[in-house]
Amino acid sequence: MISVAPPATRDTSLGDVEWKFSDTPVDYAEALRFMEDRAAAIHAGDAPECLWLLEHPALYTAGTSADPVELVDADRFPVYETGRGGRYTYHGPGQRICYVMLDLTRRGRDVRAFVCHLEEWVIQTLAQFNVPGERRDGRVGIWVDRQRYDNIPGQEDKIAAIGVRVRRWVTFHGLAINVEPDLEHFSGIIPCGIAEHGVTSLVDMGIPATTQDVDNALMATFDDVFGV
Repeated sequence: MISVAPPATRDTSLGDVEWKFSDTPVDYAEALRFMEDRAAAIHAGDAPECLWLLEHPALYTAGTSADPVELVDADRFPVYETGRGGRYTYHGPGQRICYVMLDLTRRGRDVRAFVCHLEEWVIQTLAQFNVPGERRDGRVGIWVDRQRYDNIPGQEDKIAAIGVRVRRWVTFHGLAINVEPDLEHFSGIIPCGIAEHGVTSLVDMGIPATTQDVDNALMATFDDVFGV
């Protein structure tokens, strides 16, 4: 089993957000335990808020609204039931995940506003690569209009997923940005229950971004969205 402990970490004081970075794929069950333990510690005032940037081995997760018919190939990768909102999603190498453990008591007890802030954070992060990420009514996540970007008529692709859980006003789970995953792996599910649109990544769009580039962009834009 892969250790949950990030190999490279930058810590801050209890009054600030702690950033953690993992350079190798992290076991999903171990990551979930870390998030749950950290959320409890944040609620108790025993630990700072935390942002953890990582990757997982290839796997599927089922949110609280997951429909089993949307799991097209249940034998391809491990499937994890999880308490986050949403439906089925894929995680794997080349996808940068940010688990967001923030205290909404000090940031305003508004879950909808928190999700909007996550969306805005992804949009501002993608803008660092000149990618126009967009919201869509009735669709979770952040989308790219391929016609506007690279003249593929009528095609909209999802580039980032968002799924959260809140317990005692502390958030966990978070967002995932596709940097350079194997996009064929998404075919084992109907991502987020949306069959009529595709999935893309920064590299798929011709942008030679790395995980470190995305980490830097997330760090550069965080305070603009979540600064308190």
